[in-house]
Amino acid sequence: MNNSSVDYIRQHISSYQPHTLIILGSGLGNLGEKLQNPISLNYQDIPDFPRSTVQGHGGKLICGKLGEREVLCMQGRFHLYEGHKPQTIHQLFACFKELDIQELIVTNAAGSLNPDIAPGSLMLIKDHINFSGQNPLIGANDDKIGPRFPALNNAYDEEIRTRVKLLAQKHNIALSEGVYMMVLGPNFETPAEIRAFRILGADAVGMSTVPEVISAIHVGMKVLGISVITNYGAGMSNEQPSHEETLAQGQKASDELTKLISAYLTTKGEK
Repeated sequence: MNNSSVDYIRQHISSYQPHTLIILGSGLGNLGEKLQNPISLNYQDIPDFPRSTVQGHGGKLICGKLGEREVLCMQGRFHLYEGHKPQTIHQLFACFKELDIQELIVTNAAGSLNPDIAPGSLMLIKDHINFSGQNPLIGANDDKIGPRFPALNNAYDEEIRTRVKLLAQKHNIALSEGVYMMVLGPNFETPAEIRAFRILGADAVGMSTVPEVISAIHVGMKVLGISVITNYGAGMSNEQPSHEETLAQGQKASDELTKLISAYLTTKGEK
């Protein structure tokens, strides 16, 4: 991605000035359909933009209004297991920085490692464990974009999390809070891996999000992360994990997710 990507997006969404980016995980694309007066761009039409190949990811960049905010919405993300290099994700965020995106709301579908966090519920991400062995910042650093060694001690902004927890209570939305672990995928985890991840302190596991959050922090964005819990990890129940279940549970929880994100954007108001 280069200036042509930025120029194309800027030209086509010129009636909007979004400062918030929302990334929608598997089965969560319905939130993108809730945007008012949307402008939709297919990834394949944006110069040098990557392609999303996973079922449940629409492959569109949608700009519109949600709550009281103008937002840019990725309906489909880029997973490392698809063959994308992690640096591609960072290049994407450098592009979004040029578009003056200042905040990332990242969502994902994840498997629960915590018996108290049930499928079909929402989990606010308070921290993550990068178990993928990959990092989007590997390679030469451009100091104009971000620092060589960014700090992640408040990657999932504490002030934002406090506000979201209060909003969940106000709107009667069940919201747990926990640590998200990223694995490379694309296979689901073994029961032994799930037991190990629980020992390491993870509450949920998935195959995305961490490269996006690292990239967002590097370019100076604040981050809100929410997981839709779609299943229990292998060995924690008699159910067999599947992508179909992931999509179904994601759609089931998407209304609550839309309500929570809309409430957050409404109370925050435009910058």
